[in-house]
Amino acid sequence: MTWRLPVPRSRSLTFATLAASGVFLISSCGGTSSKVDGASALTKLGASEKALNMVAWAGYTEKAWLDPFMTESGCQVKVKTANTSDEMVALMQTGEYDIVSASGDSSLRLIAAGEVTPVNTDLIRNYVDIFDSLKSKPWNSSDGQPYGVPHGRGVNVMMYNTEKFPTPPDSWSVVFDADSPAKGSVTAYDAPIYIADAAIYLMSTQPDLGIKNPFALDDKQFT
Repeated sequence: MTWRLPVPRSRSLTFATLAASGVFLISSCGGTSSKVDGASALTKLGASEKALNMVAWAGYTEKAWLDPFMTESGCQVKVKTANTSDEMVALMQTGEYDIVSASGDSSLRLIAAGEVTPVNTDLIRNYVDIFDSLKSKPWNSSDGQPYGVPHGRGVNVMMYNTEKFPTPPDSWSVVFDADSPAKGSVTAYDAPIYIADAAIYLMSTQPDLGIKNPFALDDKQFT
């Protein structure tokens, strides 16, 4: 059996260990949405519906850039802030939202469930400016078809108690090693995707495990 995690932690204005990001669309500046199983990408843009319902992480829709967009486009944006990837998936499944700033660990669930439609990147005028290393990745596309627009990478940050570590840790071993001086006092990201972070560490420290893809582990690697 192979254990497969959904995707890297990427933000798609739907993801530094392994991370990148994107946006996933139901319709363009539209109102209430419905399930889009089997939908194909648009070949041209239609008339604006003047309304956009969005699910986003906190901080993704600040007034400094949202207000100018609404003024220029005439499209009124209503934002629902979500706190977890699971919450984003649940909200998108209601059919009430047009776009989601989905992380990589939820994007493939949205694609597989038919909750989002393919994206015709030819219709996105600044898509050419996005780093090629972020485009058409397993966490924002399927069968070569983009479903999201990636916008950047994220980082995992290690925080530590300076009284316990007067010399800053220089390795993730303090988190993952059984004999770590921080044993019993470690808090890690509580999501299945965090297994990939441990797998990346093992790729370096236990090469005999033969891990090639931190998002697809066999039983031995997973254990």
